[in-house]
Amino acid sequence: MVSFGRDITSDFSRATRREWLVTDGVGGWASGTVSGANTRRYHGLFVPALAPPLGRTVLVTKFNEWATVGSDRYPLSSNEYADGTIAPEGFLHVESFRLEQGLPVWIYELDDVQIEKRVWLAQGRPGACVGYRYLRGTRPVTLEITPMVTARDSHAETRGGGWAPEVRPADGGIRVRAHDHEFWITLAGAFEASGCWHWGIKHRVETERGLPDREDQFAAGTFRIRLDPKTTSEVIAAMTLDGVATPSRFPSDSGRREADGDRPEWIRQLGRAAGQFLVRRGSGTTVMAGYHWFEDWGRDTMISLPGLCLATGRFAEAASILRTWASLVSDGLLPNRIPDGSLRPDYNTADATLWYLHAIDRYAAVTEDWTLVRDLWPVLEEIVGRHLRGTRYGIHMDQQDGLLAAGEPGVAVTWMDAKIGDWVVTPRIGKPVEINALWVNALRVMDQFAQRLRVAPAHDYSLLAKRAAGSFDRYWNPATGCLYDVLDGPAGDDPAIRPNQLLAVSLPHAPVEADSPRAKAVVDVCARHLLTSYGLRSLSQADPAYIGTYDGDWRARDGAYHQGTVWAWLIGPFVDAHLRVYREPALARSFLLPFEQHLAEYGLGSIAEIFDGDPPHHPRGCIAQAWSVAEVLRAWMSLEG
Repeated sequence: MVSFGRDITSDFSRATRREWLVTDGVGGWASGTVSGANTRRYHGLFVPALAPPLGRTVLVTKFNEWATVGSDRYPLSSNEYADGTIAPEGFLHVESFRLEQGLPVWIYELDDVQIEKRVWLAQGRPGACVGYRYLRGTRPVTLEITPMVTARDSHAETRGGGWAPEVRPADGGIRVRAHDHEFWITLAGAFEASGCWHWGIKHRVETERGLPDREDQFAAGTFRIRLDPKTTSEVIAAMTLDGVATPSRFPSDSGRREADGDRPEWIRQLGRAAGQFLVRRGSGTTVMAGYHWFEDWGRDTMISLPGLCLATGRFAEAASILRTWASLVSDGLLPNRIPDGSLRPDYNTADATLWYLHAIDRYAAVTEDWTLVRDLWPVLEEIVGRHLRGTRYGIHMDQQDGLLAAGEPGVAVTWMDAKIGDWVVTPRIGKPVEINALWVNALRVMDQFAQRLRVAPAHDYSLLAKRAAGSFDRYWNPATGCLYDVLDGPAGDDPAIRPNQLLAVSLPHAPVEADSPRAKAVVDVCARHLLTSYGLRSLSQADPAYIGTYDGDWRARDGAYHQGTVWAWLIGPFVDAHLRVYREPALARSFLLPFEQHLAEYGLGSIAEIFDGDPPHHPRGCIAQAWSVAEVLRAWMSLEG
């Protein structure tokens, strides 16, 4: 699915733009670029989660590698320095690159000799491997492998001078101590300590993001290993926290394919990518919202669950996620997120909890696991009860119309949550349209659950749903021919054309009937104003507040985040709504097809968080986003029935 030749691999700019990612199931990762040069502070060969699934810490930034064949010495790695120097230029010797079952594989051409390199991680515990294999030739190869080591938070940059990691020999390799962290690098070969700093490595993507972009890297020393088809044809370098060897065999797909019939390869790849976001939290399971910098967010987790788990048959993981997050409910709210480095969740969200009820409904519909629903029923009743009485951040049901109001000054409680200092970019205080679509959906779910479980509900959910759905007529705006984005806000009703209104048509228990003229109008307006090849704009291009590119420093980027930036996850609700209105599966599927090409242009094998609103819609943000992958995958699978 993802495979490049020299037109990409030998072009530093193009190869450096393409990033790969491997994860370990407990929050850690290895990641870099096709060229071998690190372009982000988050890139590294060994980035374990030291407080799983958070505490992501860069311990090994990369390997600098050279290969000697006869009298010729070839670089295999690349670096970019602050003065613009590219040295060495190992990318020139990469004949091809591919993802094999989601793992990165490089083929190096050294005259008549060909060697392979691949990266993989242990699963369920921290541990990274880099393997080298002799593929073709008649002469032996001597590899020189220099681990570049540090110990820093993944959000930071290393500064050398005044300190240095301690490197000592250990059985089968070396033991490294940096600050308070200790780890092992195991590699069978002669080791020569060097202990020197490489100064001024440039992270070009951080430059684009307006963030500190220079790092100093410490060379621990050099391993020398001989590869010879007649003796040793492969070697593996293993990085661990405890010195215990990681899997010592090369992974290989051996022709293995998933049993999914004639499903396109790019959809199979998304199924693999889906697994990267599922990680352990304690004895349960959660979802990493995006790599490299997001934690597990309640909203993202619940929106993603149907695509990551139900569409891929990961039912046990889905149940574990639902139980894990139930234990975190407070005042009737699911946490917005659990911040890295903190044990105290943030609860500033009006929609994560409503998405939770949607996720449970979808889980029950697919699995018919009513035991889980019964176990969670007290929590679900607590959730709705607190919304009826009122809870944090002004979230409460308005007794006048049965709709849900939310928000207060200085806080953003919907998914459009960008905030810069005291500036809330899209406050949306009042009655946001998607919050109330989710509210009606949740009340109807609760009514159905009560009937199925044969329990006496604490409230008449059917009556509450009818009242809220009946009030949905208030959202119709004849001037725009679609729905208001927010009702009863501080400045009145907000007519901005945004994609949030799609949920009023797309949800399983949506308040706007699919065969109504208004449902068709919502889909058509969103298609005309918001639809792009990679999702929907967050604001119409015709709006004076529209911003078409997501770039610049932190303030500029967050200012554009929900003011025109394209969000890939929104393609799911759009496809659902379009199918409900037009009932043409082939036409609905056509909106998903552009993502096939995207899988080979940014975060390889995955889908970006966001894209520019203006063509050509450059990918931006996280290279791999849970709800982006999940919603494309779920929508495709739903169209297959």
